[in-house]
Amino acid sequence: MIGRLRGMLVAKGESGVVIEVGGVGYEVNVTPRDLTSLPGLGEEIVLHTHLAVREDNMALYGFDAPASRDMFRILLGASGVGPALAMAILATLRPADLRQAVATDDIAALVAAPGIGKRKAEKLILDLRPKLGSMVVSSTSSSEVAKVREALESLGYLPVEVRAALEEISLDGSVEEMVRSALKVMGRKKGLPGA
Repeated sequence: MIGRLRGMLVAKGESGVVIEVGGVGYEVNVTPRDLTSLPGLGEEIVLHTHLAVREDNMALYGFDAPASRDMFRILLGASGVGPALAMAILATLRPADLRQAVATDDIAALVAAPGIGKRKAEKLILDLRPKLGSMVVSSTSSSEVAKVREALESLGYLPVEVRAALEEISLDGSVEEMVRSALKVMGRKKGLPGA
């Protein structure tokens, strides 16, 4: 199995790159998030990879960190998740965010990934929980975090904005305190006066 590639970045496409290693060009699928953070053409690159082998196809999937590759492999072990869906999930949620979503039953965070509806998100949480093991989470219950998310979305904020704000605030305290803290964070990001 090819677990890591180090070489020169020779091409970038919409969903992947070509890395030249020892005169051989390897096509590697990457998430849009990783694609934007890669070095320029002609520069050295290191990707942690997973080789997916099917009857009619072999494909390399590359990640900027071992944790992302390991989460990709865990996702592939979940029922009904293939490489394309696993990449879509990791394009939306970083590994730590995915662990948090599974630990707190945060269906809305998973539904934000393309190709995942509410039922699929619920099934994914059930499949992933034993694979991800126990995780220390905030003392705040998942229902309170869901209420904060709903309150912010009802104010017109996009799910991606809400998720980013929730990553920056303490998830301790009342729903009202968390909403206020999240609004302050989002106000700062938009450069609103008094935020």
